[in-house]
Amino acid sequence: MIELTAAEIAAMTGGRLTGEPVDGSADTASVTVDSAVTDSREAGPGSLFVAKPGESTDGHRFVLPAFGSGAVLALTEREVTDDGGRVLPQVVVPDAVEAMGAIAAGILERLRANGPLDIVGITGSAGKTTTKDLLAGILAQAGPTVAPVGSYNGEVGVPLTIFNTDFDTRYLVVEMGATGIGHITYLTDMVKPHTGVVLCVGSAHAGEFGGVENIARAKGELVEALQPEGTAVLNADDQRVRAMSSRTSAHQLFFTADDGFTPEAPEAQVIRATGLGTTGAGHPEFTLVFPDGTHKHVRSGLIGSHHVANLLAAASAAWSLGISADLIASGLEGRGPASRWRMERTERADGVTVINDAYNANPESMRAALRTLAELGRGEGRRTWAVLGEMLELGDESVLEHDAIGRIVVRLNIARLIVVGSGAKAMHNAAVMEGSWGDESMFVETPEDAYRVLQEELLPDDLVLFKSSNGAGLRFLGDQVAQGGAGEAGSQPAEEEGLPA
Repeated sequence: MIELTAAEIAAMTGGRLTGEPVDGSADTASVTVDSAVTDSREAGPGSLFVAKPGESTDGHRFVLPAFGSGAVLALTEREVTDDGGRVLPQVVVPDAVEAMGAIAAGILERLRANGPLDIVGITGSAGKTTTKDLLAGILAQAGPTVAPVGSYNGEVGVPLTIFNTDFDTRYLVVEMGATGIGHITYLTDMVKPHTGVVLCVGSAHAGEFGGVENIARAKGELVEALQPEGTAVLNADDQRVRAMSSRTSAHQLFFTADDGFTPEAPEAQVIRATGLGTTGAGHPEFTLVFPDGTHKHVRSGLIGSHHVANLLAAASAAWSLGISADLIASGLEGRGPASRWRMERTERADGVTVINDAYNANPESMRAALRTLAELGRGEGRRTWAVLGEMLELGDESVLEHDAIGRIVVRLNIARLIVVGSGAKAMHNAAVMEGSWGDESMFVETPEDAYRVLQEELLPDDLVLFKSSNGAGLRFLGDQVAQGGAGEAGSQPAEEEGLPA
């Protein structure tokens, strides 16, 4: 983070300076910070602690511990004192989260004034984090690059990502999530991206948005925010994304696995994947065809053919920034998942293979993961297990969508199905109805119950997939099974607590 004084932070946020310095500064206005955190456990010398309200606690309770760890300034919504009644140095604002956004916008304004800075925004119902990781890997070859940790993609996570930039940063990759109309506009007003990437429009969060068409409307806010000199990178294989071309004045760059696709706008460019295939281990490989006719072969380290869209999106975003075909291909070649719980493959000593893809789930990503499981099982001649939990935020379509997934499991000839949690029970019911199964499908209430079944029945060389929405917690069960039983099934590790949305 670039250094900022308390006076500068107050000016950026419209906040009120108060308190007495604790770091030897002449006054609170001259207190200088060089990092910012929302978790008091991460505070260190010279940091700004943001006392944001949380779902289960209030950040103001942790201002004093943050100062004890080295913080020199707090961003608060009300004055906080130490145990002796002294007002601590702080900038008081009406809304700490909005103030974080204002600081982030101010930082980017200074970075742009200092030198070239290219910013890429990425959104979509699935694949944002994987695409972000792939693109960051490409861009890091060309210059200092900052990208989110994990899935920092909301009104808290995006500023925290920006706080990691400095005057040397050449590329900034920002993941943009939304659970309603206007959320991405809020982020684009803060970030002002040069390139906007839209991956897909699925049914994730359909219940919150009020339908898939509203999801498309919200995702398209990213390309609407682009300037004419910017570039909208659009998935031509998703009809709703392709239609966003009419919503932007920026240059258009499509990516596709369809050899027959031709953009309506003659000036639009296209990056294609041809000769698609997968290795025996499930890694996609194909030839990248660039707009200038250059061909580059890529074999990814990711698992599943559904990642081709993410690979193409990352290549397209890099191309829009002037990165060469050689650097793009070398940045993608062999690169596996950089963030946890995304088709994360673990080989146990007894020959059991665990694929943990349970960070998030929607009907589209669930189908893709199941197809990959089935393909790997056939290709490697192994018995397959699907351990599935609830797909959250599907609204009125939830039962039908879970029912459809259960039937797909049967049609893909996956050997065993364990459905975890009452919210997902329609998967089990549908599997039984579809295939007249006996013990092949099982419903259990908790991850602990699922663990006991797996402990008793997994055999050497079995292949087991864990997939659910984040809130269902199956990623932790997957970790436990991958480790051969260490820890408590479904428990949340301490380092996961307090992560921003």
